[in-house]
Amino acid sequence: MPRISLTFAAESLELDLPEGSLVTQFHGPAGVCDEQAVQLVAQAIAAPGHGPPLSAHVVPGDRVVIAIAGVIPQAAAVEGAVVDCLHEAGIDPAEITVLRAGVFEPQPTQEPAADVSAVLFDPSVESATAYLAADAEARPLYIARALVDADVVVTIGSFGWDAALGGRSLEGELWPSFGRVENRQQLLLSVARRGRGGLVDWRSSVHDITWQLGVCANLRLVAGRSGSLHAACFGLPEEATRLARTAAAGWRPTGEETADLTVATLSAGAASLTAAIRAIAAAARLTHPEGTICVMGPVAETPGIVLSRWRQGVPLPPLFREAVASRDPVLIADALQTRHLARALGERRLVLSCGLPEAVVEDLGFGHASNSAVIERLAHQAEHVVVLHEADRMLPHN
Repeated sequence: MPRISLTFAAESLELDLPEGSLVTQFHGPAGVCDEQAVQLVAQAIAAPGHGPPLSAHVVPGDRVVIAIAGVIPQAAAVEGAVVDCLHEAGIDPAEITVLRAGVFEPQPTQEPAADVSAVLFDPSVESATAYLAADAEARPLYIARALVDADVVVTIGSFGWDAALGGRSLEGELWPSFGRVENRQQLLLSVARRGRGGLVDWRSSVHDITWQLGVCANLRLVAGRSGSLHAACFGLPEEATRLARTAAAGWRPTGEETADLTVATLSAGAASLTAAIRAIAAAARLTHPEGTICVMGPVAETPGIVLSRWRQGVPLPPLFREAVASRDPVLIADALQTRHLARALGERRLVLSCGLPEAVVEDLGFGHASNSAVIERLAHQAEHVVVLHEADRMLPHN
């Protein structure tokens, strides 16, 4: 008898399916944790495939800023390995600053490495930023002042996929992680107005800012399953990104045929509506247009007014235009989420097993799975079940 093992929100669930059921499961790539993660990073920064090691980027007396953009896997191990390398290269701990920025997901609490100062970048404090350059439309780009004042900047960020955007995630880059609030809002508005054209501008800004800062030491990380670290790629920004893209192929599974039911779980710590929509977009790539998607995770974020009104029957195009015209960042973000959800979902049925009250889910016109029996019943009714573990990290194709 086929059995599905699911882990989400620190809970485990076993589903038994009838004999003869077709079940396809996709996991992310394996990874390492703790001391093994330290060793993986240490090896990457000591002997990169292209370019000099991290120790060659610094000389004693340099003021070094380690810029961590967003959430990274095995954060303590990664940070510890980089700091140890800088120490061995002759950099005094007092000259090392760890600057952290959380952009699209909440930044988890983390203790700084021993003897190293740690600062959480606040984009709302204008004095914490400095003018760096202007974009293609002559708008000023401000970046964290600590990065401008540093002798050497070491950047650390994750490389991943965002199925809702149809490709690469925006996380893990200096920009807009270390920009001002208005710079982030401009990016949001640009993506809302121009779609992927706005992403082209974003990539251009990332390139220009990296070049203006003279960043040569870049560590790109690829998460493994269950919060582990799959790969660490070090070198010049473009080279490290290229290597990370190859290493992240394990999060791009191939499905030979679409399923009647796709069950998608969220990765540890992913509790936002944004993460759920990413998972839905990933699941939709492997689900029949008239099939069912079931998302399991601790999402408890109340849907915004644009999403709610759309689900109540108001046409999305005028809602979207109204939100963009308002220039309200909250409404624009809500409208973008709604558009991503609408495009991914199509005519598919959505069932949620999350932290939202059943009444809220049903008011949105979605199914609510209050227990495992509901999910098991859905699986029994399907001829082909696909399971995407940590679907918010995946970009499937068929």
